[in-house]
Amino acid sequence: MHKDIHLHTCLADLTETELELFINRKTQVTYEKGETIIKQGALSTHVLFINNGLVKTSLQSSGQKRINLRLVKSGEFVALFSIFDKNIYPFTVLALKETTVCMIDKAALSEVMRHNPKFLLEMTSRNYNREHRYLDIINSLSFKQMRGKLATTLLYLSSDNNDSMDAFEYLTRQEIADFASITLESTIKFIKEFEREEIINLDNKKIVIANRNKLEELSRIG
Repeated sequence: MHKDIHLHTCLADLTETELELFINRKTQVTYEKGETIIKQGALSTHVLFINNGLVKTSLQSSGQKRINLRLVKSGEFVALFSIFDKNIYPFTVLALKETTVCMIDKAALSEVMRHNPKFLLEMTSRNYNREHRYLDIINSLSFKQMRGKLATTLLYLSSDNNDSMDAFEYLTRQEIADFASITLESTIKFIKEFEREEIINLDNKKIVIANRNKLEELSRIG
């Protein structure tokens, strides 16, 4: 019955009828690595559900400066805010690997949230985690030096929230730099410094955290 939408944790509180509503009022599309799923400034017509894969969200300024906001993996919603009459996507979503996305009708999702308090609570909890991530970004941009920014980024990319995958396998050094909001040159320089200080280990592009306590200290002192 649900062969075209995986039953992720966030959908566990839905009834059979609500799942059918999602299935019947969604469009499923598969994107290749590097493809843009939604473009910043485009009309927001659907809420996105990552059925399978990995994407990043990013914000681009008028001066073409880009900051990567967060990773979104299988079983998570993107652009949930669009059900609250927000008509424009404020960020870009890009596939970091082959990704299957369910574009769910906003009205259908809104209807389910109104009638299913458990599902609404789950979505509220996930929204809190997103807000916490955005506060971390603001704190990092406002108060931290470049080493602290990179340390914070490496902690995020290797955090428990991303433990089901090796995020570094899918990210270039430029993309890591855009998460930290520092230059590519500085990113490469500090990654090498962290390796010499035995904070991380490098295996080609793969980054393994060797001393999380030290990385947390660098992040904390900025």
